[in-house]
Amino acid sequence: MADNTGMRILFVIDTHIHADHRSSARALASEAGAEYVLHAGADVVFPFHTVEDGDRLPLGNVVVDVMHTPGHTPEHVCLLVTDRTRADEPWFVLTGHTLMAGDVGRTELVDEPAKGALTLFTSLQRLKALPDHIEVLPGAYAGSVCGRRLSGKPSSTIGFERRHNTAFRIDAAEEFVELMLRDIPAVPEGAAELRAWNSGRHSTAAE
Repeated sequence: MADNTGMRILFVIDTHIHADHRSSARALASEAGAEYVLHAGADVVFPFHTVEDGDRLPLGNVVVDVMHTPGHTPEHVCLLVTDRTRADEPWFVLTGHTLMAGDVGRTELVDEPAKGALTLFTSLQRLKALPDHIEVLPGAYAGSVCGRRLSGKPSSTIGFERRHNTAFRIDAAEEFVELMLRDIPAVPEGAAELRAWNSGRHSTAAE
């Protein structure tokens, strides 16, 4: 698609190390001659382009600002996107599995559940501080095991989620943690193995 439109792929970004599927991001980066990007805290065994909170990835008229939003996983990032041909302020945010339409990301696949929930609560406050009109483009919607009340609509806005997302609208940390510890979905099949594969720790024998 990039070739057909005369574009170059400069960065291929995983918002976090996944535990429900094998990521093809490294293979895509290699094929495209692009840099594979993860947060600097990602626990992986291969080289990658590191980003920290507040870093900016330049893409011509578009800029991507990195927000470190741990909770679903320790290395999770969201990506705040500005198209300077339209405005000098952000237009949308790619939220991965931190904030989705209808729910927020589960917190017990990598961390202790309550600790992960408290970390996620803090991360969500940064997204709540964004203007209502900012579009939310998450990494999952209905059918994913990464949330409980996910909408079938693959996008939303900060304002709509602030009003109608049960978890996102909670303002008290204790209440949020209590909610996150209820009705935890089943662990994705092979979650530990998938996270290990995406971290580069799989054995070739398991291919």
